[in-house]
Amino acid sequence: MPLSQESNLKPSVIVEFLDRYIVGQNKAKRAVAIALRNRLRRRMLEEDIAREIAPKNILMVGPTGVGKTEIARRLAELVNAPFVKVEATKFTEVGYVGRDVESMIRDLVESSVQMVKNQKMEYVQQEAAERAEERLVDSLLPKSSKKSKVPDLTRLFSGNQEEPEEEQEEDQQHERFRESTRSKLLAMLREGKLGEREVEIEVQESSQVGFPMVGGGGMDSMGIDISEMLGGILPKKTRRRRMKVSQARRVLQAEEAEKLIDMDEVTREAIKKAEEEGIVFVDEIDKVVAKGAAGGPDVSREGVQRDLLPVVEGCPVQTKHGSVNTDHILFISAGAFQKVKPSDLVPELQGRFPIRVELQALTSADLSRILVEPENSLLKQYKALLQTEEVFLEFTDDSVEAIAEMAEKMNREMENIGARRLHTMMEQLLEDISFSAPEKSGESFIIDAEFVRERLVSLVKDSDMRRYLL
Repeated sequence: MPLSQESNLKPSVIVEFLDRYIVGQNKAKRAVAIALRNRLRRRMLEEDIAREIAPKNILMVGPTGVGKTEIARRLAELVNAPFVKVEATKFTEVGYVGRDVESMIRDLVESSVQMVKNQKMEYVQQEAAERAEERLVDSLLPKSSKKSKVPDLTRLFSGNQEEPEEEQEEDQQHERFRESTRSKLLAMLREGKLGEREVEIEVQESSQVGFPMVGGGGMDSMGIDISEMLGGILPKKTRRRRMKVSQARRVLQAEEAEKLIDMDEVTREAIKKAEEEGIVFVDEIDKVVAKGAAGGPDVSREGVQRDLLPVVEGCPVQTKHGSVNTDHILFISAGAFQKVKPSDLVPELQGRFPIRVELQALTSADLSRILVEPENSLLKQYKALLQTEEVFLEFTDDSVEAIAEMAEKMNREMENIGARRLHTMMEQLLEDISFSAPEKSGESFIIDAEFVRERLVSLVKDSDMRRYLL
């Protein structure tokens, strides 16, 4: 996003944007809004002082299903920043089998490369479309079949190898006819008159050469592509495919767009974008806290915390696209911290997440708002799904309150899974209507509190059934 647009991203505007998708959790929204604004402020400073300003990483503490992941994801979406979500439980200490923590940076760079590549390809679509049309017309137009001429021995020995004027004129006339036919085909193609015609084209195949590698931890995530290492030594394979003109046009346009972009420039921009704008969301950070005294090193817990320290603080990480510095990448970590406390984390790691935000458990009122307020809320989604079958739903206010109250009751009496409980409730509530929707086309249903209690009261009361449902 250009700085001219970024300057409009005031913290209040960021919070307003997040309010469209997440209900409540104002403290967390304000924290990420300030962190994002500080990142924009730093980029406006002189380089000598900007280099010294590190991002204030954030630790979100709260039960599952209250919006921790959604806040980070929507924040990255707002500023079009490279974003990656990882789970701390997937990592092990360097030297052991499993992914090492640096793989999250490699994933972030891959995301950034794809993002920049897509942006570059958007700019060249017009030229790529024109080139694709030229290739398509060449495939549609039969190749000229010139008759093989027997050399005239008289002209050959006399040194006069020029063709007679009649033959030259015939060649010119053939070429003019071909160009005229080609122009007509191009015009028909652009008018969409050839979309259903079949054509045979040559398409490129990506040649991947691979073999098993034996190495230490992290080798699997380095993303080593032998064909990239060998560069242009391996010729690109092509094969002929027969398809409709409309489909061939899209395939050829994508190929031409790939040729028009400079991948070296894409890589340079992507690395810079990842370093300056990247956001890494580390979920389940509480699961790497060692519980009690361990007999030896716990490679999937404290070992992971120790490996996280340099990455979060700032260090160079080697990727297949080059070295990436993590000094200014924003790290947001989150965890429920039900059985452990944030203070149980390694002290050095606590210091690398100076902003600590507590997210509140969802009340019945929050769940009611989640059902109706966010853009494309849960009720809107179910209405739209059934409307495809011409089945129309209408939810009364008391039905929304009844769903929320029952969801809160189940969260309180069972495992608290937050807003995810609403998905279970809605599926149970609308199961009969969804199943018979094709046969009830054109009908309308009013969902009121009585309908909700009739369908869900058994679920809430039946403890045996709840063992098998969320």
